[in-house]
Amino acid sequence: MRQRLSSEPDRYRGRRRVPTPPRSRYAAVVTTAFVGAGVVALGAGALPDAKSVSPSVLDELKQASVTSQDAADRADSADRANRSSRDSEASREEVWLLPLQGYDFNSPYGMRWGKLHSGIDLVAPEGTPFVAIHEGKVTKAGWFGGYGYAVIVQHADGSEAIYGHSSQVTVREGQQVKAGDQLGLVGNTGHSYGSHLHLEIHVKGQPLDPVPWLAQRGVDIKLQVEAIYSEVAAS
Repeated sequence: MRQRLSSEPDRYRGRRRVPTPPRSRYAAVVTTAFVGAGVVALGAGALPDAKSVSPSVLDELKQASVTSQDAADRADSADRANRSSRDSEASREEVWLLPLQGYDFNSPYGMRWGKLHSGIDLVAPEGTPFVAIHEGKVTKAGWFGGYGYAVIVQHADGSEAIYGHSSQVTVREGQQVKAGDQLGLVGNTGHSYGSHLHLEIHVKGQPLDPVPWLAQRGVDIKLQVEAIYSEVAAS
């Protein structure tokens, strides 16, 4: 190696050498692992040289990072599930459905034979299952005078649905039901002229025409179209 002559200018005098950053894959992994793990064990000090770190420490730090990420993912997943459950429950409270499928709309609400026909008649074969149009509490399940075997469900808003002339009821008084739950079977009991389901809606003790009342809630009795939330009840 040639020695620098005293007469040659010192090209490096007054300059500060900057160390070359690590280029190896090992050094890159070390830096990433320490930064990703939060450098909890190292405090606020500077990062150590990659070569001075024990491989076992690196493994522990990487495992801690993975475990922390897994816990965060599980927490996020649980939060999404809880939100979905709450949204589903809220949607269920808005579900309104047809009381049965495959019927003939026979007799509307209004005056008939000199007296008020306070509901609508849906003609269907005897034994056809009928269901709750909305969730609520069963306040009557059994014989109910001229209604024959009937079921009355009181909804959260105070309105009531009366299902009359059934051949059999399949719920009990005090039972909580959801929209779509079976209440009984179509029949011809009480003051009835044939096999059909008689449906009435009462608000504050007074009967209302079920057709426009249910239409406001997304159910078209005449066209047999259910509410837009019908899929929620089946979930």
